[in-house]
Amino acid sequence: MKGLEFDIERYHPQMEESRRRIEIARQFKEPDRVPIIMQVGNSFFCKMFGVNIRDYYLDAFGDLDLQIEVQIRGLKWLFEELGDDRTSCGIQPDIGPIQEAIVFDLPVEYPDDTSPWIVRTMSLPEAVEKLKLIPPEENPRVLQVFKQREKMKEKVERYGLKVPVWGGLQIHPPLSAACGFLEPEEVMLYLYDDPQLVHRLFEKLLIAFFMLRDFQDRYFGTKTTSIGLADDHSAFVSDEMYRQHVMPYNMLIYARYGINGRHLHADGPNDHHFDTYANIVKLTSMDIGGFSDIANAKRAFAGKVFFWGGLNCKDFYYDFAHAKPFVDRALRIGMPGGGFAFGIGGEVYAGVNPDTLCQVVDYVKQVGRYPVNPELLGGETGEEGSLSTSSEA
Repeated sequence: MKGLEFDIERYHPQMEESRRRIEIARQFKEPDRVPIIMQVGNSFFCKMFGVNIRDYYLDAFGDLDLQIEVQIRGLKWLFEELGDDRTSCGIQPDIGPIQEAIVFDLPVEYPDDTSPWIVRTMSLPEAVEKLKLIPPEENPRVLQVFKQREKMKEKVERYGLKVPVWGGLQIHPPLSAACGFLEPEEVMLYLYDDPQLVHRLFEKLLIAFFMLRDFQDRYFGTKTTSIGLADDHSAFVSDEMYRQHVMPYNMLIYARYGINGRHLHADGPNDHHFDTYANIVKLTSMDIGGFSDIANAKRAFAGKVFFWGGLNCKDFYYDFAHAKPFVDRALRIGMPGGGFAFGIGGEVYAGVNPDTLCQVVDYVKQVGRYPVNPELLGGETGEEGSLSTSSEA
């Protein structure tokens, strides 16, 4: 591809320094400065490069040239302009949030300039009866995703790009998987009114998760011992409901694939589950969504769960001056004692101001150094040695 180049070797020292910093923080110790983890989505890069997001996602099943260009240009921007603490990099066929559609052969719509979504075609009772558990090795749409990975790998080599090509497919855990192709309100109502019916669906979705993960391990010759789950819809059930109806399925996944690591992403607000995540699920790491409060996470996770996030994309749409108070508060609360990385909750979406994001990263590198200096963050040390988290701090 003319004019496009990338060599991962150039960034190895940068990634190794970030890896050491994050490892110290994961041990609930204080490194030289707070790590910075920005999970920048490819939709963000499409907006920045003037690419229609719909065209980008359609190319996942096309010739892949547009996906390769956007992702390579994005990686170069991340390393050379943003400069956060990423410890690895690669590209892959990016299908968007439609994993369940691929596994269960459901229709997908591609709206203009936004991510694709699964078309709702059935009710929950219909899904219990109609969803078919197709073995991945016999599922044409699953196999197409893996074939596109091989196609991308061949193209990357032909173009002389020195970058790993990732791949694979993972559906959400049962609750969020169900809410991905059914109306979430319907799922929640049935969870209260007819939980046994919902559990019939959840059991089918859990089996599909296992089948897909085991197929992927066979395909790549690997054994999954550390796994991350995205369970956004848990925010909308009480902790009692979560423990009774949702957590058992997630725990089965973690028990099978999370021997060495249990990560969770949830857009939130998931604050009411934080104690359960830390003490029962026993997560090793979590990125909390921008609708959760970092103060609640710090109290529950201190010494137990390495976490980042808790900042909302909407607070980064404008200039640095607008973002700064949110940044300062996150650092005041999260930094003491390690166990924390600075980052926007979940994915950095299209609409976030690229210049603001770069300025924020530069600022955090300057003021987010250990030992913590409260004066740099507009706060003061509390009676127990932690920074004040009051609104006036």
